[in-house]
Amino acid sequence: MNVQTAALVLSAVLHTVWGQSPVASIRPRTAAVKLGETVSFTCRVTSGSQSLQLEWKRTNNQPLGDNVKLGPDGAVLTITSVRLSNQGGYRCIATNAQGKGTATASLTIRQPPKVRVTPSGPLSVRAGESVTLECRVTGKPRPSISWTKQGGEAELVSTTTDTTASLQVTVLSAEDAGIFVCRAQSREGLAEGRVELRMEGGASGGAFPQASVTETDLKAEEGQSISMHCHATGSPTPVISWSKLRAPLPWQHKVNGGILTLNNVGRQDSGQYICNATSALGFSEAYVQLEVDSPPYATTLTEETVARPGDALRLQCLAHGSHPIRFRWTRVGGASMPPGAETTKDGLLKIAQLKVLDSGTYKCVATNHVGSSEALTKVTVRA
Repeated sequence: MNVQTAALVLSAVLHTVWGQSPVASIRPRTAAVKLGETVSFTCRVTSGSQSLQLEWKRTNNQPLGDNVKLGPDGAVLTITSVRLSNQGGYRCIATNAQGKGTATASLTIRQPPKVRVTPSGPLSVRAGESVTLECRVTGKPRPSISWTKQGGEAELVSTTTDTTASLQVTVLSAEDAGIFVCRAQSREGLAEGRVELRMEGGASGGAFPQASVTETDLKAEEGQSISMHCHATGSPTPVISWSKLRAPLPWQHKVNGGILTLNNVGRQDSGQYICNATSALGFSEAYVQLEVDSPPYATTLTEETVARPGDALRLQCLAHGSHPIRFRWTRVGGASMPPGAETTKDGLLKIAQLKVLDSGTYKCVATNHVGSSEALTKVTVRA
């Protein structure tokens, strides 16, 4: 049956109590994950007859999706590389001759806030002119949006909708210029966007500082060292400093002039780094977004499987880490794979008809551009 149909049906023999309708439960009842992560729900039947059918459905009657997999015993539903379309309710239906039992779980997709400010700036404004700054945000749950001026804590009055906040600024004097900060915050995190307003003719005998970075987006692998380069112009000569958005700089960091170096980076070092150029006339900021890639960590849905000759076998390998991830199944000890064995790109090993000789330990190796990891499953075929 196609996995994209509205339900996946699998029969399972459960040793429970005769003559009762099934009673089902799902653990966990609720789950909240980020996009790209993996989540599993387990359906348990606590009473009912021995001949039982398990069926998984979406509560909105939509197809389960091609990234939804069932474990060998049919009780574990796993969603790999979660996407927005997977959000919602999932129902396990247990059926026997006496009746049905159902249980429902819900999946929520967590989306940290993201901010985009337009115009991007820096903006030069003549005395008496007004400018409108617009901040657009995304995230789930819906973030709160606020505008402030850097150096002040008071929230500025802005026109807001569910996803935008528009701030009108009139520059009458040099004190009205500066850096304006849009902040979006929810329980999933906080994001900020900045834009600098400068008043034309506001400086005499000098030039406002201007910060710039060589690269705005950097990637690194776990354990590597990486450097960020910041340059500043202005008169008098600005002083350069580095910081990280809403977090301290990693403890293994060095600053030499405008160069920030991070040693032995980890995934926790991902984020936005800020170069600040400051002089007596004001300050300017430039930003570097760092993403640290990690090797995969492989697991299998089951560590041991028992089957009979002629049964079909499905072994699912899962992996966390930076994508794309490639999967390869082999047998431990050098034995060849059974004839007709097939491996899908998402780590599923399929063997149509098992033989006693197919007993043994099977190894899944997950590989990405950073490294590899392996997981083992023991298969026993008994006549």
